[in-house]
Parts: sequence; C-alpha cells; structure tokens
Amino acid sequence: MRLGLKLAAIMSALFVVSACTSVEPAPEPHPDTQRLLSSGPVVGFLSENGAPTWLGLPYAQSTSGDNRWRAPEPTPSRTGLLEALQHPEPCPQIVNRLSTETTGLPVGALYGSEDCLKLDVYAPASAESGADGLPVMMWIHGGSNTWGYASQYDGSKLAQEQDVVVVVVQYRLGPLGFFAHPDIDEGQGANFALLDQVAALNWIQAEISQFGGDPDNVTIFGESAGGQNVAALLASPLASGLFHRAIVQSGFFDSVPLDEARNGDVNSAIPAADRMVEAQGNPDLRALSLQTVFDAYNLGDPRAELPRVIADGVSLPRAGLASAFDSPETFNAVPVITGTNRDEMKLFNALNDDLTRRRFGVLISIRDRAYYDRLSHYQSRLWRILAVDQAAERMQSAGHDQVWAYRFDWDEGGRLLTMNLSEIFGAAHAMEIPFVFNHFDFFGQLDRALFNRSNEDRRDALAASMGAYWANFARDGDPGAAGGPDWPRWSSDAELMRFDAPSPELIEGADSLSALLSDLGSDPALSAAQICRAAQALSNWRDELEDQILSQTDCAA
Repeated sequence: MRLGLKLAAIMSALFVVSACTSVEPAPEPHPDTQRLLSSGPVVGFLSENGAPTWLGLPYAQSTSGDNRWRAPEPTPSRTGLLEALQHPEPCPQIVNRLSTETTGLPVGALYGSEDCLKLDVYAPASAESGADGLPVMMWIHGGSNTWGYASQYDGSKLAQEQDVVVVVVQYRLGPLGFFAHPDIDEGQGANFALLDQVAALNWIQAEISQFGGDPDNVTIFGESAGGQNVAALLASPLASGLFHRAIVQSGFFDSVPLDEARNGDVNSAIPAADRMVEAQGNPDLRALSLQTVFDAYNLGDPRAELPRVIADGVSLPRAGLASAFDSPETFNAVPVITGTNRDEMKLFNALNDDLTRRRFGVLISIRDRAYYDRLSHYQSRLWRILAVDQAAERMQSAGHDQVWAYRFDWDEGGRLLTMNLSEIFGAAHAMEIPFVFNHFDFFGQLDRALFNRSNEDRRDALAASMGAYWANFARDGDPGAAGGPDWPRWSSDAELMRFDAPSPELIEGADSLSALLSDLGSDPALSAAQICRAAQALSNWRDELEDQILSQTDCAA
C-alpha cells in the first residue's frame, strides 16, 4: 500500500503545520491527579475542559543500544514523583512540514528519540481510581508507519464528553518499527511496532484502573496505518485477550511476505543493512547510529518506501494478515467496526500534477473537475471495497458476525484564498479524525478554512453523534442507536452508517470490485481514454489487481 507514504509530501506542499504540536509551557500539576503505578507515583493536570490528563507516561524502556530491534522491556521502578505534564518526544522519524516548525529542523532531517515508548492518558472528571472502571479506548496514530506522534491527538473532549478513558500510544516507526533482518531474529519477529502496541496493551491491563479505566473493556482504534495496525492486532496471537473491541478507520487488512521484507527490493532489510554496515564500518546493527540507520533508506527521498506490517510468523501469521480472518480460531474475534471516507483519494489526488495545478507552489486548482471527481470516486470505492466489504465479508463468512461498517461523507470545508476545499478535498482521508475526537484543531493552517463558523453547528452535531457511537461501541460492543439511528451489523445485503452533517443515516451496504469495474467501464461522464486512464491508476495502486482491472474495463494492452 503506497498511498500512505505520500501523505507527508502532500501535507508538506500544503504548508500545513499542526497546531497541536506547538511547544507550550507545561501546565501546573494538580494534586487530584496523583496516582501510584507499579513503576512509581505520577501526577498529571486538568485540561482546559477539566479532563484529568497525564502526558508522556512510559510504558516501556528506551529502545536504544542493546534494546534496539528487540521486544520492549518494562519500565524500571522509581521512587520519585513523575510529573506527566508534557507530550513525549516522538519516536525517530524524518521531519516533514508537520514537524519542521516545532523542531526547528529542515524537512528531511532526522528527529526524535529512541526513548519514546510512552503514552498520553485522558480521563473524564467522573473517573475515579480503583472504582468500577470506564471503557478504555487506545488510539493508534496513522502516518504510513513512518511518522506521527502522540501530541497530534487531544483525547480530552472525547474522554470528558463520552465518559471513556482515552489512551494515545506512540510506537517505533520506519526501519526501527519494521525490520526483517535474519541477523537480529531472536524469535521475536520483524514487527517491532506491533510488539510496542502489545506492550502498551499490557500496560493498560496493569495500570489503567488507576485512571478509572476498566482493563476488561479495552477498545483499540486507529486511522490509516493506525487502522492497519488495529487489523494486525486483531490477527496477532500476541495480542490475544488484551482488547475487547476494535475500530479500523481507513485501514487495510494486508501485509508484506517475510521473504520480500528481507530481500525483496532495494529497501528490504538485507540490502538496507548492507548499506548501514558499509556507511559506518560496523557489522553490529544495534551499535549503528540512528542517522546511519535512516540514511540507508533515504536514497534521495526522505520518504523512501520500506516494508511494513510483515507476515513474520510470530506477531502475524506467516500466511499473511488477511488469511487470519478466514476463521475465528485464527484471529482475535472481538466486535469490529470498519469504515472509510467517501473521498479518501482526494487528499492524494490534490497534488497529482496530472490532475491539479499549483500556483506559487501551494494554491491548488483542479484541471478537469469531472475527471478529478470520477477518478477519486472509483479510487475511493476501491479503498472501501478492500477495507470494508472484503474484510467484513471475510469475517462474516468465517462465522464472525459482530461487524459494523460505515462511510464518512462530510464535505463542507470552506475556502482558503482561491481554493475551494470542499471540491478539492471533500470527505478526504483523515477528515473523520477531528469528528471522532470532537477536536477541530488538527490540520493546522487549513483548520480555519475547513472548520469555519458557517459549518460549526452542523459539524458539532455530527461530531457529537460520532463520538457517541464510538463510545457506545466501546462500552457495550454494539454501537446501537447512541448517536442517531440504530446501526445494524454488517451483512452482504445490510446497511452502512453514513456519517454526514447534521446527523448520520443508513445507506445500502455491499460493494464489490466487479460492480466498480462495471460502472467504470460504462461511465457516461468519461471518454474511453479517460476510462482506461482511470483503470490504469487503479491498477498502479494495487498491482495484484492489475490484470482483473484492465481486462474487465477493456483496457488491457
């Protein structure tokens, strides 16, 4: 899946800097937030809306030195009071325009610390340590599994308004998070990021009751790469019993074969490690500098691809992530919500020079509005088919019927200078995140245009509904009618929940690749040349579908 790797480039070109990452003075510790964890005492603070908050709590030791490319180790005990008042330093990653102002470093520089396995906890004011626990929701951030950090996400409103405990976790990224080199294989697999997330879930089991959470009622949820990680945890035997519901937001249910991750192309583990050793002259991979490790993947592009979510036979089945869902005996068969955004691909198409123009490097205009919309429609439908229809059908065919599906359609973004954001982005990738968290300080400089006074009442109503559905699912394992109409379970003839302002509604359910290709092949809004151009774009995205896509649209060479 290559699309996620382009996200940093897209946001960079839009000069977006996340306001959530700005450095602010640490808040004052509040005595009511002092807790005693197994590692020692901690104290947090009250957020602006009164939610007890603890930032930067370590759930594992630093992964530097001998701990690099090993399973995370528990944090040692201490006697001093830990003031959990500031977000943790991000895990090592390449700086993009989302982080350049915060770090003061140029785009392409290496940023972050290996002492990054930390998490943020947000509780409602009603939460009481040791009392009957509230539902726990562990958020796994997106970012192509190569970048991202906890400070991008503020869980205080979701916690306070929906009476849940929100945990935002950091995990190893890029070559530190996914590395399939046989020389470091000690029976722990290649998905160190997943091992981190399992460690965070174990921390929740041990500690979350101190924050008012129920360790027997844990929901994992995440978006994009975070959604794919949720799917991976569903399939991971290492995560068995550690969570009880799962929400996949614009994620995928696929993985990279182990042999390919080891020696498949220039960025697989063995050739990359050869470059590391050659650069530093040291065969001990764990002794190499961070810069050396990341430089091995630069190759002229700081966002160079590398294998991620690997079918290593330890954290994931060797047969592949998707194969796990063929039987409830081979995955963690908990209630699942999976969904996508109606216009996922508009985020990526916005900076495709074949589809748009840019003035002054940033002001986007669409070249051919009709083609742009139809292409994005078919690409986004394919995303939905892979992430929703096929995944849900696979689980249901295996006998697991506790699956719900949605589509997010909100597209009321305003204007920024000459750009009509409703047309350019619509209900694009990641657009649902501010609604789930009910926190519209997310896209940086775009926020004031996307989320403006004219759409405030309608989006606030939709955010309240989405938060209620998500929390009700976390609470009871069934979203029910918490935020609007009753949300039925998925079936081949069932309905999806359509999230759009001002309130959700049900729409007809199933879609399929054959239906998509039939519609594309006869689309009256497109010329024959445009149909084949769109078919080629679909096949370039999913190589394994190329023959089927081109043949069924009469576009094969």
